[in-house]
Amino acid sequence: MTRVEVLLDEDEEQRFQRYARRQGISLSTWLREAGNALLKAQASRLTAANTVDLHAFFAACDARESGREPDWEEHLATLERSKTGRSAGA
Repeated sequence: MTRVEVLLDEDEEQRFQRYARRQGISLSTWLREAGNALLKAQASRLTAANTVDLHAFFAACDARESGREPDWEEHLATLERSKTGRSAGA
């Protein structure tokens, strides 16, 4: 365990202490739980955003391909163009 000093103004200390007492826990425990809850909420939002972005990416790919998977020769041609820096129309 590591001890951390947190500077609070009087109003913050009173508010935080009041919430901690209501839950029957120490101020230290309340602050630790509040920090962990914040980190968990942010991680959930990041995961959700990444999932939304991923679905949007695949939807855009599907729309671009018109639901048709290119055959192997088209894949090879695309790979070759990417190596030489030429576009599909070149």
